Amino acid sequence: MSQNIFPPRRNSVGVRVGTVTIGGGAPVVVQSMTNTDTEDESSTTSQVAQLARAGSELVRITVNTPAAAKAVAGIRARLDDMGCHVPLIGDFHFNGHKLVTEYPDCARALAKYRINPGNVGHGKKRDEQFSILIETACKYDKPVRIGVNWGSLDPELLARMMDENARSGDPKDASLVMHEALITSALQSAARAEEIGLGRDKIILSCKMSGVRDLIAVYRDLAARCDYALHLGLTEAGMGSKGIVASAAALSVLLLDGIGDTIRISLTPEPGGDRSREVIVAQEILQTTGLRAFVPLVAACPGCGRTTSTYFQELAESIQGYVRNQMLVWREEYDGVENMTLAVMGCVVNGPGESKHANIGISLPGSGERPVAPVYVDGQKSVTLKGDNIAGEFRQIVDEYVQMKYPKKAGNVH
Repeated sequence: MSQNIFPPRRNSVGVRVGTVTIGGGAPVVVQSMTNTDTEDESSTTSQVAQLARAGSELVRITVNTPAAAKAVAGIRARLDDMGCHVPLIGDFHFNGHKLVTEYPDCARALAKYRINPGNVGHGKKRDEQFSILIETACKYDKPVRIGVNWGSLDPELLARMMDENARSGDPKDASLVMHEALITSALQSAARAEEIGLGRDKIILSCKMSGVRDLIAVYRDLAARCDYALHLGLTEAGMGSKGIVASAAALSVLLLDGIGDTIRISLTPEPGGDRSREVIVAQEILQTTGLRAFVPLVAACPGCGRTTSTYFQELAESIQGYVRNQMLVWREEYDGVENMTLAVMGCVVNGPGESKHANIGISLPGSGERPVAPVYVDGQKSVTLKGDNIAGEFRQIVDEYVQMKYPKKAGNVH
């Protein structure tokens, strides 16, 4: 048995958000955020439901205007009528203290509030407006994420710490002072929230940055200095492969350090792109790091001169899409299907060996090989496929394996 070379999960205080637990030893939670206008109840409800179906266990919505605050209770009711009970998080900036006070239905309907200490207010108003938000959370028994962001860091705090550093006999690099300012803002805000009456089991912290090394350094330091539940995310990660790679690079390091209780991947959608892509990326980071399983993983070779046909690429894409869609049904009927592994390989070099390592694997013929495709099930050759319907026959083998291998969930036994 191989030894686990990674540190154990950090011991954090558990926070209950609706039906979901963050921290306290619970699995790392996936969350996302809508980009619809919250004032539009219909489109926001639709996107929340879409994100929840994709696997987002919490969904955050913008609450920035009186009309948006008015819409929140209606969105919650519409979701419940659809049978979608995913907890909603309210994202408040600048005027949140007014909105939660003037629209109590909004404050009650949300499962959690997200506030940014840098955007709560300035000067004397900051303490008063922060207190209103925390007192409202206490009144309605809601948890709060205190989310510090280097793009909106409290300017007075940062200026004071920069001045103190400049006067020091051994001044630090300005980037290190900013790191410390982020952590100080989060910890001081959490301490103030506790003084007002919010329990430690109602507080989640985040210190988001857009630099990979910066984020890792700040969270390692923050994790060592507190036991609050921590939300991870690389802010403004970017678009496409850049955003995915940067998020994976930063979050994987922290997660394998045992740091992080909930994650969000802040991808910029491509024009007309699917918002749920950020949910899939979050799931894949957690699954490939071995922390959770969501859908069967498909191993596939990259192709080479032996695999001049694109058929294996098309089959791999087809199977990956098929199992992700089928998981909407499988997860309700069977226990453990998300742990299944599949392999779609393009030639004889690694095809049979890789296929034997998967629960189900197929080795397609490369150039110059016989036009047949052996299929392996749990390491043993099961059947050889050939002809024009290899994809359909392979999907049938997968379906039959699921029905045979994985137990029916209670209530689904017929």
